[in-house]
Amino acid sequence: MVGKKVCVVGAGISGLISARELRREGHHVTVMEQNPGVGGQWLYDPVPDGGDPLGTAGVHSSIYASLRLVIPREITAFSDFPFFPRDGGDARRYPGHAEYLRYIRDFCDKFGLMDAVRLNTRVVRVSMAPIDGDGGLRWVVRWTQQRDEAGGMVNTEEQVFDAVIVAVGMYSQPRLPTINGMDKGRRQQLHSHSYRVPDSFRDEVVVVVGCHESGKDISLEIRKVAREVHLSVKSVDDVVPGVLKAVSRHHNLQLRPQASTITGNCLCEDGRVVFADGSFVVADSVVYCTGYDYSYPFLDTGGVVTVDDNRVGPLYEHTFPPALAPLLSFVGVPKKVYVPLFYEMQAKWVAQVLSGKRTLPPVEEMLRSVEESDRAREMAGVPKRFAHHIFDLEYCDEFGEKYCGFLRPPEWRKEFVLASFGNLRENLESFRDEYHDSDLVREGLRSQGWLPRAIDEQDTPIP
Repeated sequence: MVGKKVCVVGAGISGLISARELRREGHHVTVMEQNPGVGGQWLYDPVPDGGDPLGTAGVHSSIYASLRLVIPREITAFSDFPFFPRDGGDARRYPGHAEYLRYIRDFCDKFGLMDAVRLNTRVVRVSMAPIDGDGGLRWVVRWTQQRDEAGGMVNTEEQVFDAVIVAVGMYSQPRLPTINGMDKGRRQQLHSHSYRVPDSFRDEVVVVVGCHESGKDISLEIRKVAREVHLSVKSVDDVVPGVLKAVSRHHNLQLRPQASTITGNCLCEDGRVVFADGSFVVADSVVYCTGYDYSYPFLDTGGVVTVDDNRVGPLYEHTFPPALAPLLSFVGVPKKVYVPLFYEMQAKWVAQVLSGKRTLPPVEEMLRSVEESDRAREMAGVPKRFAHHIFDLEYCDEFGEKYCGFLRPPEWRKEFVLASFGNLRENLESFRDEYHDSDLVREGLRSQGWLPRAIDEQDTPIP
């Protein structure tokens, strides 16, 4: 087999694992990365927004200074490169973002990937090349490369590749709500993409819109310096127990209903934020923890691939656009999956299909599968914007087994995942530092080198 020339857009975890798997299959890889280092979202930038606090013209990363993982390090790793603590590093089960960036860089070094990465290289266009003599599809990739720290750019260059993997991540384009009066008033407004530290909220009244992971984390941190924090949620019935416990503990943290988007002004010029039940607060600042939009401004497929209310499609198994497969693929689109293990599965699948080890179904069959999946979600009442939210461990296991030969994980790992998420839901403020592993999980962790072997009464190691 002659390896294909493949461009990977992005050098975060999904891009780097794609490069590793492509090389294992004998392909020739070039990774284009717009930042000065690898790591994607985990490349923390303390200056976030370029003068745009709503984040629409900000930096790539959404990491804030105090961020720690919400998934244990034991399961936040690639299959063959454990995330063991480093000497002198952050050894906690839920370490800070700097520790995870070190892990990503160690992975890159371990598998010799840096020679494939072009840093400070922004892809500006990926388009289909004219069909050549053999009838095959090619891709023209155009990019600009930063020459110096002052932002100078070399002339735009381009190159033809056999295949492209889009691996740019999903946390860079802020998704903003539509609330009356957002364009008026005297208050500070920012998206969580531009949040770094709580200092600017000292002694303020702050409204935080959105109660997913960033909304919960940021509310609890701002609460420590603010006079009041009002956490605005769509439905109190959907708030996890850990949030309710935190609200009961802290007098300056309150739950509020959603800011009304139907009648009247919600964000008034005098600083009032009006909620759906008619109540209001006079706020100094509003923080939108309202998620992100998938965005591929560089990708020109002639309308074959579109993003409709955050549904990227059509994508067969969240990976291949049927009409352009396998020479265009996406790694890293799914949310609420094993990360980064699921992305490793995707990367293996793509690399093996490109090498001919595995084949895809006919285009019509893949399109039919996508349509059936979309229809099933719609009938189940799942909003379109959650098309790539999975959180189905059985699906993840079947995906790996079916498409790239991954062995199903042992039962202890599944129990560990479920217990960790359960602890997060129940104990929002303490789950990172207070946890209890079952006997099954402890034995599993011990078998993988995470815990020392037990010693019995005769000082005999127990495997």
